[in-house]
Amino acid sequence: MFPRLGEEMEAKKSKIVTNKTVLNSPTGERTATKRFDDYNPDVIDFICRCDNEKQAYEIIDYLEKRGEIDERYAQKLKIRLKKKGVRSFGAKREEGFYLREQRR
Repeated sequence: MFPRLGEEMEAKKSKIVTNKTVLNSPTGERTATKRFDDYNPDVIDFICRCDNEKQAYEIIDYLEKRGEIDERYAQKLKIRLKKKGVRSFGAKREEGFYLREQRR
């Protein structure tokens, strides 16, 4: 039925990439989604980890100094932070947030 299957598998030329891994589904374990694989957090992600405005300002300044965000964007973030607060960027992301979200 598949005369070249063995050759193709050994050659490893064709690869199927998937973003889901089924873990023993007959026993009811959930499918693990790998949506955060190779995900690179941005400034908003880091701000959401902050407990207060002071920490958020430090994150913005640090990323600006490193050149990861430009001065104009940093100013916009600081204005929003001052007017609306740290939670205006999103709910607090506690330790293990990405691991829990990956399992959903």
